[in-house]
Amino acid sequence: MAFVKVLKNAAYFKRFQVQRRRRREGKTDYHARRKMVRQDKNKFNNRKYRMVVRFTNRRCICQCVYATLRGDIVVAAASSHELAQFGIPAGHKNYAAAYATGLLLARRVLKKFGLDEKFKGKEELDGEEYHVEDEENEQRPFKCILDVGIRRTCVGHRMWGALKGAVDGGLHVPHKTKNFPGFKAADEKGGESEYDAEAHKEKIFGNHVKEYME
Repeated sequence: MAFVKVLKNAAYFKRFQVQRRRRREGKTDYHARRKMVRQDKNKFNNRKYRMVVRFTNRRCICQCVYATLRGDIVVAAASSHELAQFGIPAGHKNYAAAYATGLLLARRVLKKFGLDEKFKGKEELDGEEYHVEDEENEQRPFKCILDVGIRRTCVGHRMWGALKGAVDGGLHVPHKTKNFPGFKAADEKGGESEYDAEAHKEKIFGNHVKEYME
């Protein structure tokens, strides 16, 4: 019988350290969280806001959050089950509901900070690319970064609907159109990619659900 080296000996187990609880449960990606929460020292502990988007089996939840040593503090929140009050009784977890929830969150956050009159957001919903920071204003827009948790950021996912809703609502969330529905990457290297805003508009209005129901 060949000699087999024992790799996991007493010294190994003595030094073994378990992962954090939420990592063990598969709930938090600490590598991503560390990057989102970290703040430069020369910014003197300014709050770094995150737009947290989560999906359950029944609804979409959007929150504006900042991190402290005591834990995350929620500034404002919106859930898609609240859309029943605005005339949407069902379908609270599709792309259209995610967009509406993101829009609701944006208006709540801006109202809380007294910016709702200065930043009206997008007047017309057409699916076109929109950045509130490009407009001329005396004050800088409210900035937060998207936090998607452990979800895969694939093209056309519902999380981009919530992002688009928040951006159209007047929040400054850094993004590109490459993950939106209707985006087509370039066929050749160095070629130009295409973004079909009309296809995105159809998705926001829930026409894909309507066609399926018919």
